[in-house]
Amino acid sequence: MFTRSEDFRTFIRLYPVVTVIVSIQVILWLLFLIPVPTITYFFASLVGYNAGVANGEWWRLITPIFLHANFAHILFNSVSIILFAPALERMLGKARFIAAYLATGIAANLATYFIIEDLTYTHVGASGAIFGIFGIYLYLVVFRKDMIDSSNSQLIITILVIGAVMTFVNTNINIIAHIFGLVAGALLAPLFLTRKA
Repeated sequence: MFTRSEDFRTFIRLYPVVTVIVSIQVILWLLFLIPVPTITYFFASLVGYNAGVANGEWWRLITPIFLHANFAHILFNSVSIILFAPALERMLGKARFIAAYLATGIAANLATYFIIEDLTYTHVGASGAIFGIFGIYLYLVVFRKDMIDSSNSQLIITILVIGAVMTFVNTNINIIAHIFGLVAGALLAPLFLTRKA
């Protein structure tokens, strides 16, 4: 389920949504490496920024899902998406997978806005949506054992434990986004885990 053995072309054909998500992340990250004031300003207009959201810049609840702070950040999140999202894309179908990914990422960013009261707080990263994916898997492990085997269930629990530990150990982590991405995934899972679109 989580072992990737496809070649590049096969991966793109089988998992087009995952491919597009990772491609957008990489393209934006490479673009923002260019030290041009216009690009720097554009990047600043997309990051999660509580004061911006408070002023009606609602897109800041969506765009941070595709932005990353540095190479290690984008590498870790992209590898996580490549490893764990394809099975869910196949299970849900393209439309429901996109909806689940965005809904959990937005829920994580909404929680960040409402719970972290500091209007100067900024954040970027796909972690909220990634934890949303894990929330859906957690729902499968607990409530839909018919849809996931025991070895993959154990792997999910192990990854969640590691993710939880890393969330509270590492610095510069949006803990709220991780927690509420996971919760949103688990709560929204029944809406998406119907018949494949």
